[in-house]
Amino acid sequence: MLATKALARLSADTLLIAGGPGARTTMMDRRLNAALRALCERVPRVGSICTGAFALAAAGLLDGQRATTHWAHFDEFGTAFPKVQIDRDALFVTDGKFHSSAGISAGIDYALSIVESDLGRAVSLDVARALVVFLKRPGGQAQFSAQLAAEAAAVGADAFGELRSWMAAHLRNDLSVQALADRAGMSARTFARRFGDALKITPAKYVMTLRVDAARRMLTDSHAPIARVADRCGFPSAEAMRVAFQRQLNVAPSDFRARFQSSASSRHSSALKPRLRLG
Repeated sequence: MLATKALARLSADTLLIAGGPGARTTMMDRRLNAALRALCERVPRVGSICTGAFALAAAGLLDGQRATTHWAHFDEFGTAFPKVQIDRDALFVTDGKFHSSAGISAGIDYALSIVESDLGRAVSLDVARALVVFLKRPGGQAQFSAQLAAEAAAVGADAFGELRSWMAAHLRNDLSVQALADRAGMSARTFARRFGDALKITPAKYVMTLRVDAARRMLTDSHAPIARVADRCGFPSAEAMRVAFQRQLNVAPSDFRARFQSSASSRHSSALKPRLRLG
């Protein structure tokens, strides 16, 4: 990459800091940190991709704020920047004018959210199609879905794979241990033991995580009432969903929606419409 301007002369509507080994080595460069801090003061919206959050944090720009980065660097980031509140349960985070996203693919989701905020949902979906992106994920989605986490922990290439796919598609069904055991052709006791041995999680906890994951997506990408979200995701009531959210995420569904709903990000950037200019 060839630099064509000095940092002191740069200006932009949006500044994005890319991740990579270089972003983490900037922590010790006081001169660069000072220049980045001065630049960010002139830019109305600043975002980081992956470990780009290290550069922003090293410049002191994220102190007292929520931020995220790639999951593999949570501990390193937390040790280096104890004043930053790490959000370990988000693909991307917005706190004031500072944004941060998780891994590189999450940076695509974050970039699409900027396009949606500035130019509207229809344009962002057109861009997603052009990029051959299967799904534009909301910021509140976990870096690991329940299914991906199960795949990572599974003993065997396809431990209960067909059953898990069916469960994810039928969250409103009876997903009790007995019902799942009947579907798998086992006794409840044998099923619970084999499922736990293979996936390192009990069937009940796995079902609850599936339902919370689905509710997270629906809360951030729709305006459906809380009770309807709970029903569609298989919770017996809105209160049951609230308890599950508090237990897994330490936040109420309504607060989660307020923090992550896709349209919420458009309020702070209305002054930037309709032009999108990246620096």
